[in-house]
Amino acid sequence: MEIRPPSSDADFEGLIRVQGLSWRAAYDDILPESVLAEMTVDPAPEDVEQWADRLSGSGTAVFVAAVDGTVRGFVDVRWGNENTKSFVGADEAGVKAIYVHPDWLGEGIGTALLDRGLDALPERVETVRLEAFTDNDVGARFYEARGFERVDTGEFAVSGKTYPTVIYAREV
Repeated sequence: MEIRPPSSDADFEGLIRVQGLSWRAAYDDILPESVLAEMTVDPAPEDVEQWADRLSGSGTAVFVAAVDGTVRGFVDVRWGNENTKSFVGADEAGVKAIYVHPDWLGEGIGTALLDRGLDALPERVETVRLEAFTDNDVGARFYEARGFERVDTGEFAVSGKTYPTVIYAREV
């Protein structure tokens, strides 16, 4: 397994596909089928371009996990007020996204991605936060096993409906 920044259209296609498949698998009992069906698993060139633009710039570190050249997961960590949600403080960072292809869960990819993402944070960052759906039990077990603690609750809007979330935090 290789953990590295995405560097090609194929990498961005892979991470878009991983996110879509992950949402469909992980949130099957949380979100409506119509929402999950809209998740892109076969990205068009314009999707790739939009994602590449959105995941570049200062205050962001994105890494893919590639196995035999194929993206099997990715992490997106961010810092700075302009890049993070309101629950992330000025000297903190947020895990915007971490997804692993459903067929590759339990292979250590998520842990390797999280570790690499946290290693990329500026030295001034002492705490990292993230938000997960309250009913995402698999995610909760993953985060809590890696030292994250539930510190708050929130809401996340998807297709005009809000869903309860849990805010997690961990010192780095």
